[in-house]
Order: sequence, then C-alpha cells, then structure tokens
Amino acid sequence: MRRDAWLALLILVTFVVGGCGGMSAIIPAAAIAVKGAGKAAEAARPITDSEEYYVGRAVAARILGKYKLDQDPKLTQYVNEVGQTVARKSSRPNPFKGYHFAVLDTQEINAFACPGGTIFITRGLIQTCKNEDQLAAVLAHEVGHVANKDGINSISQARWTQVFTAMGTEAAKQYGGVAGNLVSLFEGSIDDVFKTIVVNGYSRQAEETADAAALTELTRAGYNPNAMVILLTTMEAKGAGASSGIFKTHPPTSERLAKVKASVGQSPESQGEKIRTERFKKMVS
Repeated sequence: MRRDAWLALLILVTFVVGGCGGMSAIIPAAAIAVKGAGKAAEAARPITDSEEYYVGRAVAARILGKYKLDQDPKLTQYVNEVGQTVARKSSRPNPFKGYHFAVLDTQEINAFACPGGTIFITRGLIQTCKNEDQLAAVLAHEVGHVANKDGINSISQARWTQVFTAMGTEAAKQYGGVAGNLVSLFEGSIDDVFKTIVVNGYSRQAEETADAAALTELTRAGYNPNAMVILLTTMEAKGAGASSGIFKTHPPTSERLAKVKASVGQSPESQGEKIRTERFKKMVS
C-alpha cells in the first residue's frame, strides 16, 4: 500500500464517528501499511504533494465543522471559474488533485487556503468585492498561500518527524498502540494548520509574499491588479475597530495596502473589466 493511501486511511480514522467498530476495521490495514513505510531516517524529508493534499482535506473538514457551505451551485461554479483562471497563472498551477474553490455561508469577511489547494471564501467577503477583478484578487492571494506552501509549513517539523518515526520504527508489533499514537500525532499536525489559518493567521512575511504572488497572477490572467488596491482600501475602512474574521488573522490592512500600492500603477477600467463587472453583479446578489 502506498504511503499516500495510508495517510488517507489515517485521516479517515481521525474523523470517523462511531468509536471502536470503525477503528478495529481500519487498524489491520494501517498495520499493513506501516510494514511498508520508510525508515525513521525518512522523517526529515520534505512533505510530499500527496501528503499535503490529505492534510488539506482534513483541515477543510475542520473548517466545514465551523462554517456551513453555501448551497448556491451557480455562485460556487462562478467562484471556481474565477479561481481556476488565476490559479493556472500561479507558480504552482497543478498541485496534487488540483485546486478546488467553495463558498462559506457566513457574513464574516474571510477566506481560507487549505494545504494542497482547497480554498474557501465567505459570502461576506464576496459581497465586499465590487467586481470580478476584486474577487480574483482575493482568490489569487489564497492561491499564493497554497503555491508557497504556507499552510503545510505551519506544521511543527518536530511533530511531522514524530509521525514518520512512528511509521518507520514501531512497525506492526502493537496495532492498537501504533494506530492510536499516529492518529494523535497526525491530528496534532492538522491542529497546527487549522490554528494558523483560522485562529492565529500567517506571518506578515507570508501575507506580503501572497499579496505579491496575487499581483503577478492577476496580471498574467488579464485582470486589473489595481483591483487589489481598491479592495484593500474598502477593507481598510470596514476593518476600523474590527477584531474578527480576516481583520483578526491578517496584518493591519493599512500595511498591506501601502506595499501593494507601491507595486501597482494606476490603470483605467478597460472594456473587458466592465464586462466582468456586469457578470459579477449578475452572479452576486
């Protein structure tokens, strides 16, 4: 069994609801996988794209335990079309299993980039945008986090090393103990990412790098990069005194705005932008 398949099983163990019955059915398969796992020396190697994907799926499940998915299929499709457009122009256009975009049914102003390419944006943030180019700016910023692997890099290296050390050295001697230990370690890794994305936020450097990546993606995709300046200006006004959502987890909007302004020149609204704005207004009500 390949290690990425084993990781999928481990995530299933972590999130299954039903107690001992589900665990006992999975432990033998996990034990077989452990037999084929690499030696403990592999613990220091980088996390693979497939491993990142499975961590991201687990983090996405945590987020969906906190927020409900929006049930408007047309809006979801539209957000995916815009997101895929900028993602194709990123420095990492083809992560394992690709990019997936979804809308969260909340008026909170926020967006989340899970490791591996699952990206959420709230209705509140979509409605803060005034046109498609601004929506593209938000999604491009989140794609930047995925491309830079900010989410997966927030996992403690010591914790990840423990996971692979357990896989490589404990083998299948004590099925229950091994599985329980690995579930605990892996769940801790998911906690690291979830807390970074939803509770604490990334570092200023990570946010600035994601903003810079977004400007490049927007330009390459044919969007107006100045849309990010306009959106951040709007958010700066909305964020005055706010301490929730994106305003809690991101650096002060004024700092981001100043740096983005320094990188973007003024450009008039093109005919294409006008068409995209009309399309946006039809989709977002």
